[in-house]
Amino acid sequence: MRPFAEPGEDVFTYIERFQSTLDPFGGRFLVHGGQLDEVEGSWPGYAVVIVFPDRATAHAWYESDAYQELVPLRTRTIEGEVIIVDGVADDYDPAGMTARMRAA
Repeated sequence: MRPFAEPGEDVFTYIERFQSTLDPFGGRFLVHGGQLDEVEGSWPGYAVVIVFPDRATAHAWYESDAYQELVPLRTRTIEGEVIIVDGVADDYDPAGMTARMRAA
Protein backbone atom coordinates (compact mmCIF):
# COMPACT_ATOMS: atom_id res chain seq x y z
CA MET A 1 0.00 0.00 0.00
CA ARG A 2 1.07 3.55 -0.66
CA PRO A 3 1.83 5.51 2.55
CA PHE A 4 -0.53 8.34 3.34
CA ALA A 5 2.38 10.77 2.98
CA GLU A 6 2.14 10.15 -0.77
CA PRO A 7 -1.61 10.38 -1.37
CA GLY A 8 -3.06 9.44 -4.71
CA GLU A 9 -6.32 10.33 -6.40
CA ASP A 10 -8.33 7.85 -4.28
CA VAL A 11 -7.20 9.58 -1.08
CA PHE A 12 -7.96 13.04 -2.47
CA THR A 13 -11.45 11.94 -3.52
CA TYR A 14 -12.05 10.24 -0.17
CA ILE A 15 -11.11 13.36 1.79
CA GLU A 16 -13.05 15.71 -0.50
CA ARG A 17 -16.25 13.68 -0.15
CA PHE A 18 -15.86 12.65 3.51
CA GLN A 19 -17.47 15.65 5.22
CA SER A 20 -20.67 15.24 3.24
CA THR A 21 -21.07 11.77 4.81
CA LEU A 22 -20.66 13.20 8.33
CA ASP A 23 -23.05 16.14 8.03
CA PRO A 24 -26.36 14.20 8.11
CA PHE A 25 -25.20 12.43 11.29
CA GLY A 26 -23.86 15.45 13.17
CA GLY A 27 -20.30 14.14 12.94
CA ARG A 28 -17.31 16.45 13.17
CA PHE A 29 -13.56 16.14 13.31
CA LEU A 30 -11.71 16.60 16.60
CA VAL A 31 -8.40 15.44 15.11
CA HIS A 32 -7.48 15.01 11.45
CA GLY A 33 -3.86 14.02 10.95
CA GLY A 34 -2.33 16.81 13.00
CA GLN A 35 1.18 16.88 14.44
CA LEU A 36 1.70 13.78 16.56
CA ASP A 37 4.39 13.46 19.25
CA GLU A 38 5.14 9.96 20.48
CA VAL A 39 5.87 10.37 24.20
CA GLU A 40 5.31 6.73 25.24
CA GLY A 41 5.40 3.77 22.88
CA SER A 42 5.13 4.15 19.14
CA TRP A 43 2.34 5.13 16.80
CA PRO A 44 2.44 3.83 13.24
CA GLY A 45 0.92 6.75 11.38
CA TYR A 46 -1.73 9.44 11.62
CA ALA A 47 -4.65 9.94 14.00
CA VAL A 48 -8.19 10.86 13.07
CA VAL A 49 -10.84 11.37 15.76
CA ILE A 50 -14.45 12.11 14.84
CA VAL A 51 -17.21 12.84 17.36
CA PHE A 52 -20.88 11.96 16.94
CA PRO A 53 -23.89 12.69 19.15
CA ASP A 54 -23.93 9.07 20.36
CA ARG A 55 -22.76 5.52 19.60
CA ALA A 56 -25.86 4.61 17.58
CA THR A 57 -25.35 7.62 15.33
CA ALA A 58 -21.69 6.71 14.82
CA HIS A 59 -22.71 3.21 13.72
CA ALA A 60 -25.44 4.60 11.47
CA TRP A 61 -22.87 6.88 9.78
CA TYR A 62 -20.36 4.07 9.29
CA GLU A 63 -23.02 1.76 7.84
CA SER A 64 -24.57 4.47 5.65
CA ASP A 65 -24.54 4.01 1.88
CA ALA A 66 -22.77 7.36 1.49
CA TYR A 67 -19.82 6.35 3.68
CA GLN A 68 -19.67 2.73 2.50
CA GLU A 69 -19.30 4.06 -1.05
CA LEU A 70 -16.08 5.78 0.09
CA VAL A 71 -14.61 2.91 2.10
CA PRO A 72 -12.80 1.27 -0.85
CA LEU A 73 -11.07 4.57 -1.64
CA ARG A 74 -9.56 4.46 1.85
CA THR A 75 -8.85 0.76 2.19
CA ARG A 76 -7.09 0.49 -1.17
CA THR A 77 -4.55 3.11 -0.17
CA ILE A 78 -4.49 3.67 3.60
CA GLU A 79 -3.74 1.06 6.25
CA GLY A 80 -5.50 1.66 9.51
CA GLU A 81 -8.05 0.65 12.07
CA VAL A 82 -11.55 2.01 12.61
CA ILE A 83 -13.11 1.80 16.07
CA ILE A 84 -16.19 3.27 17.70
CA VAL A 85 -15.79 4.08 21.37
CA ASP A 86 -17.90 5.89 23.94
CA GLY A 87 -16.57 9.25 25.01
CA VAL A 88 -17.02 10.88 28.39
CA ALA A 89 -19.37 13.64 29.50
CA ASP A 90 -18.08 17.18 30.01
CA ASP A 91 -18.40 16.67 33.78
CA TYR A 92 -16.51 13.35 33.80
CA ASP A 93 -14.68 12.76 37.08
CA PRO A 94 -12.04 9.99 37.00
CA ALA A 95 -11.69 10.03 40.81
CA GLY A 96 -15.45 9.51 41.16
CA MET A 97 -15.29 6.64 38.69
CA THR A 98 -12.50 5.07 40.72
CA ALA A 99 -14.54 5.40 43.93
CA ARG A 100 -17.48 3.64 42.26
CA MET A 101 -15.18 0.87 41.01
CA ARG A 102 -13.73 0.36 44.51
CA ALA A 103 -17.20 0.24 46.03
CA ALA A 104 -18.29 -2.42 43.57
